[in-house]
Amino acid sequence: MPYPIEHKLVIGIASSALFDLTASHQVYLEHGPEAYRKYQEEQIATVLDKGVAFPFIRRFLSINKHHPQSSPVEVVLFSRNSPETGLRVMNSIAHYGLDISRACFLTGQSPYTYLPAFNTSLFLSANEEDVRNALAAHHPAGLVLPSRTEDDDADGELRIAFDFDGVIADDESETIFKRNNDVGEFHAHESARVAIPHQPGPLADLFRKLSAMQQLEEDAQRDDPSYKKILRIAIITARSAPSHERVVTTLKSWGVSANETFFLGGMEKARVLSIFKPHMFFDDQLSHLQSPAGNIPMVHIPFGVANR
Repeated sequence: MPYPIEHKLVIGIASSALFDLTASHQVYLEHGPEAYRKYQEEQIATVLDKGVAFPFIRRFLSINKHHPQSSPVEVVLFSRNSPETGLRVMNSIAHYGLDISRACFLTGQSPYTYLPAFNTSLFLSANEEDVRNALAAHHPAGLVLPSRTEDDDADGELRIAFDFDGVIADDESETIFKRNNDVGEFHAHESARVAIPHQPGPLADLFRKLSAMQQLEEDAQRDDPSYKKILRIAIITARSAPSHERVVTTLKSWGVSANETFFLGGMEKARVLSIFKPHMFFDDQLSHLQSPAGNIPMVHIPFGVANR
């Protein structure tokens, strides 16, 4: 039997992150809700273009295809549309063959209050207000930033990259650095607390559950050496030695790890991202969410001292 939803890794996705709703949103802004409703009804048979989060979601759902007996992941659609205007979104989901069956249509209301009901470990949206509301209510959420969508069907791997402070971990150490912008003070603080794990950040639960998915892959490969792993996780942080040790301490205390970890010491993260090519990169600082090529899906986590 598939896992009940309370035991699954669940991602909530807004239609604004999954599909390109630029034209629809422009109709709403310029002509109001009634014109928007009529436009969506007229366009109901027109499939929406893929949005920034589409390649990530498609690959995430493929985890179930590799583990059909348990189907350990799920995606739930959260939409400000009404069920009537949301039909075009559901038709587009069906067109692309995405296994998304649960949906919330809230007719103009923010969906964040319903995230716990679906056991969501992440809510992705292009609506900044909804993301900030979710984080303020202590729900994990990220703002999907505009970028070019690239979805290589021949690439079956799912690559996810995380910043550490303010994303996986809390913003305790970032607060120390921001106080005087003093790297020496930051390193001294971390060295003094090297044996003390950080408290979890907004995406800690997501990271832990992705680690459990990796264990599923380890088990599958042990049972079948021909099994090809699909999930690859990286931590890309501006930290460097000696502050790297507390990162290791924290992850070890949680019983998790990443496939690849980069301590860049302030070097531009885009240099590593352009090689790793994640399908999603999560960071709490907008200054780090830049790709010279403009084709790396970026998610801003507007949490903690870096966003006050």
